[in-house]
Amino acid sequence: MAHPVVKTLAAALLAVGLGTGAAQAAGEAKHPKDVEWSHSGPFGTYDRPSVQRGLQVYQQVCASCHGLRFVAFRNLQAIGFSEPQVKAIAAEYTITDGPNDAGDMFERPGKDFDYFPEPFPNDKAAAAANGGVAPPDLSLMSKARPNGDNYLYSLLTGYGESETAGEEHGCSATNYYNPYFSGGCIAMPPPLAEGLVEYADGTEATTEQMAHDVTAFLAWAAEPKMEERKQLGWKVMLFLIVLSVLLYLAKRQIWGRLH
Repeated sequence: MAHPVVKTLAAALLAVGLGTGAAQAAGEAKHPKDVEWSHSGPFGTYDRPSVQRGLQVYQQVCASCHGLRFVAFRNLQAIGFSEPQVKAIAAEYTITDGPNDAGDMFERPGKDFDYFPEPFPNDKAAAAANGGVAPPDLSLMSKARPNGDNYLYSLLTGYGESETAGEEHGCSATNYYNPYFSGGCIAMPPPLAEGLVEYADGTEATTEQMAHDVTAFLAWAAEPKMEERKQLGWKVMLFLIVLSVLLYLAKRQIWGRLH
């Protein structure tokens, strides 16, 4: 388990980078890496173990600054968690509820019907804690950019081996070079480091593995009904094919009688 200070720092840095992150140099961003995702394509499905690990990365690295406002705890059953597991995950969070009979707000452990709580009480508080910029909510981050999954993965792994500021690339002394970020200069130091997360399933937590897993989780968070949509699409296509055949046979029979 990563130290709380490390988790908070990493989350704060990720907030700046995935938000607006200061770009000091002009120029086009490098095209994202071409990553193979299990959920891509017409037959694609989510890799549930990877998505579950991505949730762990979100909780330990991102959640201190980034919200996930459109995802309810009960939705986590769709990625393989049992109902008791979901309730246990929800109970780890403190939810502000109310008012009670006295008209006061109160705090309680999270329930499975709750949504992931916001890390800050409001946008101004979030901006004040993060250099003047409120960290973006991550619920739809995978859809926020074209080729979003590849972009997120590329950004998180695009710093290379150097963890020094990117002055040699024309960046300011406080910025870092990342060719996948617009302008190439980003205020966020590398948010992921080897072993930052201790995976519950024993998977080795390399930077690439964590970037892949959290991207898979954010892809699911942005489109949790993707698999159902694809299944429905194939059913509709099959229905249309059968209907077309029947209509063709009916046409031949009708016109055959006329001739």
